[in-house]
Amino acid sequence: MRGSAEDKNRPVVLRLALATVVMFAFGFALVPLYEVFCEITGLNGKNFNEGPAAIATVDTSRTVKVQFISTNAQEMPWEFRPSERTIRVHPGEDRVTSYFAANPTTQWMVAQAVPSVTPSEAAPYLHKVNCFCFERQPLDAGATVDMPLVFVVDPDLPAHITTITLSYALFDITDSTEVTQVSNKENKDTGRAAL
Repeated sequence: MRGSAEDKNRPVVLRLALATVVMFAFGFALVPLYEVFCEITGLNGKNFNEGPAAIATVDTSRTVKVQFISTNAQEMPWEFRPSERTIRVHPGEDRVTSYFAANPTTQWMVAQAVPSVTPSEAAPYLHKVNCFCFERQPLDAGATVDMPLVFVVDPDLPAHITTITLSYALFDITDSTEVTQVSNKENKDTGRAAL
C-alpha cells in the first residue's frame, strides 16, 4: 500500500521540482529582458544616448528646463551634488555642467554613477555627450573632484515636455572584483603599495 502511494506522488513531486527550477531560471532571465525592454521603450528613465550627438540645428524658439538631482546609495559616504540644480536650454545646443564629489573617508574609494531620466518619455531625447557616469570614479581619501557633464536635448523632444529631470545615484564599487584587479595592476605599474 505504501509503495503505491509513493508511486502516485512521484509525478507530482517531479512536476513541482521542475516548476521550481523553471521559475528560478525565469527570475534570472527577467533582469536582462527588463534592460532590453527599457532600452527599447525608454521606460524607467534609462538613458542609453551616450557619446557625440549628430544634431545640426538649435531650436531657439523653445526652452526646456533641465533639473539635476543626486542621491547616494545606501552606505555610500561621499558628498555628491550637482553644481547647478536647474539649467534652461534650447533643444539642440550643447550644454556643460558638473557634479561635485568629495570622499570624506580615510580610504581610497571607487564610485559609479547610474543615471535616470524623468519623465521616461524624455529619455531618448537627452543625449549625454560626455559624462562622468561613463567611467568609474576613483577618489583618494579626503579628496574632492568636479566631474563634467556635457549634454544636449534633442530638438525632436515632444512639445508637451517642458521639464526633464536627470538624476544620478552614486554607488560604492570599491570592493568589486574588477576594481580590485584594476587597482592592483595600477599599483604594480606605478610601484605604489596597494591601498
